[in-house]
Amino acid sequence: MTNNLRKRSAFGVLKSVLYSPKVAPYLFVLPFVIAFLMFFLYPTLQTIFMSFHKVLSLNNMEFIGLRNYQRLNNTQFIGALRLNTHFTLITLALLIPIPITFAAVLNSRLIKGRNFFRSVLFIPSLTSVIVAGISFRLIFGSLEFSVANKVMAAFGQMPVKWNLSYWPSIIIMAALSIWRMTGVYMIYFLSGLQSISTELYESADIDGANFMQKFFRITIPLLKPTIVYVLTLVVFEGYRMFTESYVYWNENTPGGLGLTITRYIYQEAFRKNDMGFGSAIGITLLGIVMLINVVQLTGFGLFRKDR
Repeated sequence: MTNNLRKRSAFGVLKSVLYSPKVAPYLFVLPFVIAFLMFFLYPTLQTIFMSFHKVLSLNNMEFIGLRNYQRLNNTQFIGALRLNTHFTLITLALLIPIPITFAAVLNSRLIKGRNFFRSVLFIPSLTSVIVAGISFRLIFGSLEFSVANKVMAAFGQMPVKWNLSYWPSIIIMAALSIWRMTGVYMIYFLSGLQSISTELYESADIDGANFMQKFFRITIPLLKPTIVYVLTLVVFEGYRMFTESYVYWNENTPGGLGLTITRYIYQEAFRKNDMGFGSAIGITLLGIVMLINVVQLTGFGLFRKDR
């Protein structure tokens, strides 16, 4: 009898804790906090620590100050940074307007089979990057019989060695990324569109607004939070891009073609076993991405409080 009373009292205490408005929220966010501390904060702090050392082993490090960061002033890192920046600018120019356009069209009730087309556009994101990369390597092959070169020939252009020239190499990497991610970002924009009240569009119809006026004066302004979110993701994905490069050039990047910042980290930290320099590259990349996103969030006014 005493044991049963103890069990009931313990259960009652646990229930009161779980249903407490002061304690319950902290319990629910605790798994995220633990995961954040273990898998993000601790590795980041450890990487910062290693970036100031020559890492001989995990238990044997020699402090060298800023020497690893000084080594970043080399042609490989600067070339990788330039490539990632060009890649990010191309994807930004296309991965915002294209998904918004698809989302706006497929959100209309006038389109039959909307769910089918949404699924078709989303399927590429489920495809293995390696498999998709092999397909794109065949499409953008260097031979004149490849699909891309046949299209070029149809317009009277000479065949292009896509993976042996700077700008063509960026185009094929961007093409793979855009093909894969358009459907994902379209879903984000669809969610944003469906949160916009239809009464606004009905009022615009009464005032005689056409489709383009409603799109630029109602849809785009009210999609601002979603656009900023997608913009942040595109910048992050652009600067951490690795797979799109790896599927085209594997282990070798002739003349630095396809050498991205994350590939440079992989090359220095794991292939050359220079973890200190690799850590410095990684922290520099983190700083670049954070700076860009802080600037763009400030530009959109998300850090300003409404007065």
